[in-house]
Order: sequence, then structure tokens, then C-alpha cells
Amino acid sequence: MASFSNLIAKLFLLLQIITSLLSISSFKTVLSSLHDAAPNSTDLFREYIGAEFNGVKFSDVPINQHVDFHFILSFAIDYTTTSNSPSPTNGHFNIFWDTDNLTPTQVTSIKQNHNNVKVALSLGGDSVGDGYYAYFNPSSVDSWVSNAVSSLTNIIQRYNLDGIDIDYEHFDADPETFAECIGRLLTTLKTNGLISFASIAPFDDDQVQSHYQALWQKYGHVIDYVNFQFYAYDAGTTVSQFLGYYETQSEKYKGGKILASMATDGSGGLSPQNGFFRACTTLRAQGKLPGIFIWSADDSMANGFPYEKRSQSLMAATKSQLP
Repeated sequence: MASFSNLIAKLFLLLQIITSLLSISSFKTVLSSLHDAAPNSTDLFREYIGAEFNGVKFSDVPINQHVDFHFILSFAIDYTTTSNSPSPTNGHFNIFWDTDNLTPTQVTSIKQNHNNVKVALSLGGDSVGDGYYAYFNPSSVDSWVSNAVSSLTNIIQRYNLDGIDIDYEHFDADPETFAECIGRLLTTLKTNGLISFASIAPFDDDQVQSHYQALWQKYGHVIDYVNFQFYAYDAGTTVSQFLGYYETQSEKYKGGKILASMATDGSGGLSPQNGFFRACTTLRAQGKLPGIFIWSADDSMANGFPYEKRSQSLMAATKSQLP
């Protein structure tokens, strides 16, 4: 009789455990559903800074306290620092931004003075030295990842950085190698607690898209934002064209937070004069505006940052309208 009672007790305990596990599973499913159903709109504004060495400082840029603000230091590149003949260093990253005006102390200061500010660094960019293209050129996946993790850990810790942006635009490696190198790098930096967010910065070019699409397909789960360079389209871009481009890239990077973008160097895309903010307002009304980024603070400084102010005001208004 005692043995039978023990059996009943064990079965009852087992039933409780199963019920608890099912409850946890159901709870996780509910959380996942809520996450998937959440609106794509946020209150994010991002700006690249430091690539043009014109003396711009973090403190020069107006910061709206009602948005999440990301400065993106431009750039860290795995090339030697020799200006007349730079060569790739297989993941050993060096700093190529304006270190006289954008120092570790200034990173700490801007974050202490504005609790809504985070600072990231961008890898790659278009060129290095005196106009040489900056190629993604690893010797092997394992060696590049090992070197990149080591050198970037030093930079991230020295500058007290929060995130990383991937902006390689030229490639001496196939898409699969690029995807594996960058994907493993981002995964390791996040796992090690060194960064809290990561972004990529593709644009509409066949070679560029093939590399970033390979990365997105395999490692999209570790990428938080897509800084799509809509300003790489023609300077005569209209509002309707911009909205079409946005829809196209949203399909390519399905499930990602695609930021609207403009450049203040007059390089191309939809300009404010031709309706950039009208297009952003349309996207906001459709629940498709997770944020805006601008290239770059260096180019904006001479005019007093009018588009930075307007972008942040729009995103702050977006935040106030969220449920």
C-alpha cells in the first residue's frame, strides 16, 4: 500500500513538473507573439561622425532628449595607417576617425551628460589613406575573426563604446566568407558583453547586396538595425521612388529595422528640399519608421545641423504616438 502511495505521489509530482514546463513554454510563446506583433516604429536617431577631420565634436551636435541617439564613429579599418600606400591587416583594426576631437574622454562625457546617447564605431567605409578603396580582404575566416575580436575589444573598451556598424563597401572575398567573418565577429562581441547592438550599412549595388544578403540570411538574428544608404540612389530621387526603394529593401532585409537615411554632403538620394521628411512622415503613419540616420555630422556642422534637429523632432513625435 505504501509503495502504491509513493507511486501516486511521484506521478502527481511529474504531472506538476509537466504542467509547469507547459506554462513556461506557453508564456514564452506569448512573449514571442507580442514581440512579433510590436510596431516597428521606435524613436531612434543615428549619425556618423569623424570621417572628414573637420573638428566636429559630439557636443556640437544637437541632441533631443526624447529620442535614442547613436553616434557612429567613422571609421575603424583593418588597414595599415600609412596614408600613401595602406595595406590590409587581416582583422587588425586601426582607428581612422578624428581622434583629436573624438576622444575616449569625450565619449564618456557625452554619455554622462545625455543618458539617451550611445556611441558605436563603424568598420570599413569607402576608402582609406589618400583615396585607396578599403577592401574586405581576410586571409582566412578563423584568423580574421580572431584578430578582429582582439583588436576591436581593445578599441571598444578604451572608448567605452556600445555598438558596432558594418560598412564595408569593397570586397576581395566571396559573400559566404564575408558572412561568416562578420557574423562570427558580431556574435562573439555580443556574447562577450562588449556590444549591445549591431548594424549593417548596405546600399543598392549588386556586389554589395550579394555580400550583405549572405550575411543577413545566416546572421540576421544578431543584427539590430539596417542603415540602408538610400542616399546612394540618384540625386533626383522623388518621394514615390524613395517609398518604393524602402519597400524593396524591407523585403530584402525582411524582419529587420530599416532606417530611412539622408546625406548632408549633397551626394544623392531624396533631399529634404525634394520631400525627405514628407516620405518619413508617410512611413511613420504606416508604422514603418524605426529610425533615421544621417551621413554626416562633419558635413552638417557648417549649416548648424538643421536636418538633425528636424529628424529628431520627427522621431520624438513618433515615440509620443506609440501605444
